[in-house]
Amino acid sequence: MIHRKPLIAVAFMAPALAMYLVLILYPLVQGLVLSATDSKIGNAGNFVGAKNYVALGSDSDVMRALGITLAYAAVVVVVQNVVGLVLARALYMRPRIRQLGSTLILVPTLMSAVMAAFVWNSLLAPDGAINSLLRSLGLSTLTHVWLGDPSTALWAIALVNIWMFSGYSAAIFLAGYMNLPAELIDASSVDGAAGWRRFVSVEWPLLAPATTVAVTLSLLGSLKVFELPFVMTNGGPAGSTTTLTMLIFAKIFGGQGSFAYGATIAFLLLVLVLLFGGITQSFLRRREERI
Repeated sequence: MIHRKPLIAVAFMAPALAMYLVLILYPLVQGLVLSATDSKIGNAGNFVGAKNYVALGSDSDVMRALGITLAYAAVVVVVQNVVGLVLARALYMRPRIRQLGSTLILVPTLMSAVMAAFVWNSLLAPDGAINSLLRSLGLSTLTHVWLGDPSTALWAIALVNIWMFSGYSAAIFLAGYMNLPAELIDASSVDGAAGWRRFVSVEWPLLAPATTVAVTLSLLGSLKVFELPFVMTNGGPAGSTTTLTMLIFAKIFGGQGSFAYGATIAFLLLVLVLLFGGITQSFLRRREERI
C-alpha cells in the first residue's frame, strides 16, 4: 500500500502536469525558438542565433518602451497600493459601512479594461467632463489635452489603472486588517497608541503578508499593461505611451510583421517580470520573516 502512494500522487498530478506542458511550457519553448530566427509574415525564416537579442540593445524603440514601462509600473505600484491601504484602513475603522464599502470599491475592478478605457477617453477629452468641471470651478488654466500631450498621456493612463485596481489592492489589505490579532490592537489602544502611531507601530508591520501580495500583483499587472494604452492612445502621442507590450504588438501585427523580433521583445518582458517579481518577492518575504 505504501509503495502505491507515489503512483497515486503522480496519477492525480498528471492532468495538471499535462496542461502545464501543453499550455505553458510548449508555447514558451516555441517562442524561444522563434526568437532565434528571422521569421516574418509568410516566411518561416532562418536560424540567426542570438542576433535579435543583440539588436535589442541598440534599438532605441525598445529602450524607450522599456523606460516607459518601468516608469509606469513604479508610479502605479506605489500610488495604487497607497490608495488601497488608505481605503482598507478607512473601512476597517468603520464596521457599519465595511460590507457595503468593500463591495463598492471593487466595482471598477469588475469593468473590462476596454470599457473603462472608452469611458475615460470621454472624460479626458478636451471638451470632456474633467475639463468642464475645471472650467465650472474657475480653474480654466488647469484644463488640458490630457491624452494628446506627451507629457501627460502616460500619467492619465496610469490614473485610470489606479482607479480600476485600487479597490483590488484595498480588498487585499482589508483581508489583512481582518486577520490582525484583536488582543494586540486592544493592547495598543490601552497603551495609548492611536491614529498614525498605531498604524506605523502595529498595523503596518502586521500587514506585511498582505503587502507582499498586493505589491507583487500590482507590479506584475502594470508591467504587462496593454489594453489601456492600446485603446486610449494606441501608443501615442509621439510614442509616449508605447509600453513593451504595445511594441510587441506593433512588431508582430504592424507593417513589418516581424514575428521573430516580436517574440524576442516578449522574452525581454518575461525576463523583466521574473526579475522584478523575484526581487520584490524576496525583499518582502524577508521583511515578513523579520517581523
